[in-house]
Amino acid sequence: MQTHRKGFVVHPVDPTPLDGDRLDQLWDFDDPAESAARFRAELTMTAPGSVAHEELRTQLARALGLLDREAEAVAELDAVEANGPTDPRVRTRLHLERARLHHSNHRAAQSIPQFQAAVTSARAADEDFLLVDALHMLAIADPDNAEHWTRAALAATDRTTDRRTRRWIGALRNNFGWARHDRGDFAGALEEFERARDAYRANGSVEQQRVADWAVGRALRSLGRYDEALAVQTRLGGGEPDGYVEEELGELLLATGAPERARVHFARAADLLAGDPGLDEPDRLERLRALGGG
Repeated sequence: MQTHRKGFVVHPVDPTPLDGDRLDQLWDFDDPAESAARFRAELTMTAPGSVAHEELRTQLARALGLLDREAEAVAELDAVEANGPTDPRVRTRLHLERARLHHSNHRAAQSIPQFQAAVTSARAADEDFLLVDALHMLAIADPDNAEHWTRAALAATDRTTDRRTRRWIGALRNNFGWARHDRGDFAGALEEFERARDAYRANGSVEQQRVADWAVGRALRSLGRYDEALAVQTRLGGGEPDGYVEEELGELLLATGAPERARVHFARAADLLAGDPGLDEPDRLERLRALGGG
């Protein structure tokens, strides 16, 4: 369909949104470089200026942000913004990805207003998945109000029938569990970790289920329920080498009076975690090396 105005032919913007399942296929959060390449390829097959095309550019920006290429990510978002998008999904994604860039570059205070704007825009768009995404990020960026934001996100997942949105439950419960654990509410943390584990068993990957089990064991250690915690971590230790599991086994054996047995696990943990790019805690690694006899 074409619209004529003052002698010009105006081609309406295609309002079809980006398909959520297709987006899931394109994303590999463990390999943002590959994800960026996929988004660039997908963009060549999507009508420029369409809603789906603009959404894809925000996801390319997100992948670039994960690669620490902030300037390029901002340029992508600025280009989308320059088109004057009116679609609320695009507006929501713009707010989300600008906020994520602030947060990942240690500008949490600047990220919060953008995440809040994403919440408002997602509600206007009636987009539960993006709403929960924004709320869960607010809970991370604004820890003083984490419980408020997490409860709002869980309320959204409870009322929706959307399959993709309900996949957030495990992550939300896990994050809420750590918030409670950090403030010393270990019993509350265990409750949330158990709920996260149940959610991941119902709708999660093998790795997500494994991490959820580990968190349950970690909370059990904080509660002094060492035998139960040791049973959890011992079972996990029978799988792929995992520095976090080895660390927990060391801590549990040390706490229960078996320092020599603990030493082996601490040494393994130090070796495995030294190569983990997600662990930026030199004091923690130094402690593991010391306890492992390194």
